[in-house]
Amino acid sequence: MLKTNNKNLVFPVFIQPVTEEVQEFVTRQLPKFKFDWLQPLRNRIDALEINNRKLAKLVAKVIPAQCPFERDIVVFGRKVAHIPPMCKLNPLYEQFVGLRFRALCYLVDKCGEDIQSYC
Repeated sequence: MLKTNNKNLVFPVFIQPVTEEVQEFVTRQLPKFKFDWLQPLRNRIDALEINNRKLAKLVAKVIPAQCPFERDIVVFGRKVAHIPPMCKLNPLYEQFVGLRFRALCYLVDKCGEDIQSYC
């Protein structure tokens, strides 16, 4: 029995320390294979080429420039709470931002349009 902070901790008798032999067995096991189910979708979004004006405009309108969920909660003129941006929790966030950037670049470079309305 071990006494800490006025609380008694009782260790059961059947707990045995890990031996080197057991530790080696655990480390020799096959490494855990982790498959990323979203990687094929990420690759397809990254490989998507923007070569159509209508598609570029649609992508620029549909994907927001800033996270629409980030808010400050104000009561009687005082900031009470802040809701952080939730877009970073999206596993495809980087791909969507890259797609929007490519669409805007296409509109500026190839079509010569002003993209102020999309920002």
